[in-house]
Amino acid sequence: NRRKKKDDNILEIPSIPNPFPELCCSPFTSVLSASLLPKATSRKKQVIKVYSEDDTSRALEVPSDITARDVCHLLILKNHYIDDHSWTLFEQLTQTGLGRAIEDHELVMEVQSNWVMEEENKLYFRKNYAKYEFFKNPLSFFPDHMISFPSETNAAVSHSGVLQMFLSSSTYPEIHGYLHAKEQGKKSWKKLYFLLRRSGLYFSTKGTSKEPRHLQFFCEFSNSDMYMSLTGKKISGAPTNYGFCFKPNKSGGTRDLKQLCADDEQSRTCWMTAIRLLKYGMQLYQNYMQPYQGRSGCSPLNVTPMRSISENSLVAMDFSGHKSRIIENPTEALSVAVEEGLAWRRRGCLRLSSHGSPIAMSNMGMSIHRSQSWFHHKISREEAQRLILQHGLVDGVFLVRDSQSNPKTFVLSLSHGLKIKHFQIVPLEDDGKLFYTLDDGHTRFTDLIQLVEFYQLNKGVLPCKLKHYCARIAL
Repeated sequence: NRRKKKDDNILEIPSIPNPFPELCCSPFTSVLSASLLPKATSRKKQVIKVYSEDDTSRALEVPSDITARDVCHLLILKNHYIDDHSWTLFEQLTQTGLGRAIEDHELVMEVQSNWVMEEENKLYFRKNYAKYEFFKNPLSFFPDHMISFPSETNAAVSHSGVLQMFLSSSTYPEIHGYLHAKEQGKKSWKKLYFLLRRSGLYFSTKGTSKEPRHLQFFCEFSNSDMYMSLTGKKISGAPTNYGFCFKPNKSGGTRDLKQLCADDEQSRTCWMTAIRLLKYGMQLYQNYMQPYQGRSGCSPLNVTPMRSISENSLVAMDFSGHKSRIIENPTEALSVAVEEGLAWRRRGCLRLSSHGSPIAMSNMGMSIHRSQSWFHHKISREEAQRLILQHGLVDGVFLVRDSQSNPKTFVLSLSHGLKIKHFQIVPLEDDGKLFYTLDDGHTRFTDLIQLVEFYQLNKGVLPCKLKHYCARIAL
């Protein structure tokens, strides 16, 4: 009876009207229908393997529609690197000795789908400072003797105007000059006069004639990729080391390659840069501008790399008095930083010389540089040039290495003007102390770190300051 009375009381409670009748449903179904839920996009994932300069590798599980820029960003986060927008995914075809920097917008899976199963091709994660350098310094990439403009362009065109013409759909400057071309099915090379136009690449059958009846089509770029020759004269027997070629997307052998060779690095860089702009157009400019979108006060042609959050939060402090203070004057902050660096070196030398041996102090100066990323031990001249070329022939790319001709000296290898130059660092002994110099003793440094830091701030006897160092990163 008590239970019955309780049920009667429940039934006597007035029902509350449902304010959302459209959500009424069966008690056996979910309140929210499946049609109201957002559909989950099924992104198929695959595993890729990426190598670094020291041949360490890392396997990544990535979605099938991932771009080269996204892969670089993922590796930057996983390895805690600073993103200065120069990281690049590089494709290397080992069998043919070819390689290229994959454009930031390209899909990595599409690149791998063009590989042949028998070939051991690789993806490399490395720096490429020259990736978008032509947007900042077009003067070095388009020499006047290799470029001409349409007849309707009467006024002189500035170098910034040249880039605008490359990105325009109505006009396009013409690149012309001599190139060595490998004849199909033969081992011989022939020097011909080439012209790059919007419709493709042509060569003249009669000297330098540009008449339509003398121009023969060489190749177009929509269904092919452009590669740089990494092996020089070894595989193809090219007359110079400045080779590049066009490989059809679905081709696996060397028989379908359109191989060319320039006489110098400046010529090759001009041809390859112009073809990149012709093939991708505004997409390249969007790739270049993407990292800087939303950053106030940044000019498209003068953007400094973004620093890490921790570096932005640091301030110069002075703890010499009773109270600490923030150093507001940048000149004072710089002098304090230099003095602290010298004091640190002196303390390190004193710790090593505490045994009473003056040799320990010289050993300190001789070995302190070995932990630096810009120092490469016993690599050859050719290996140094290859490493700088991979990082991009931009003014200021450098490394320091042991000299092969003189075991007691070092060599500074530096890129300037699309050329790689080598400067000998000579050790000098004065009053029982060891110094290093680049200018026959006029400027002396106690160790290589001090030397590199000086030439990062001052040009001195070098053609330019030291800006970007070549490093063998590890994944």
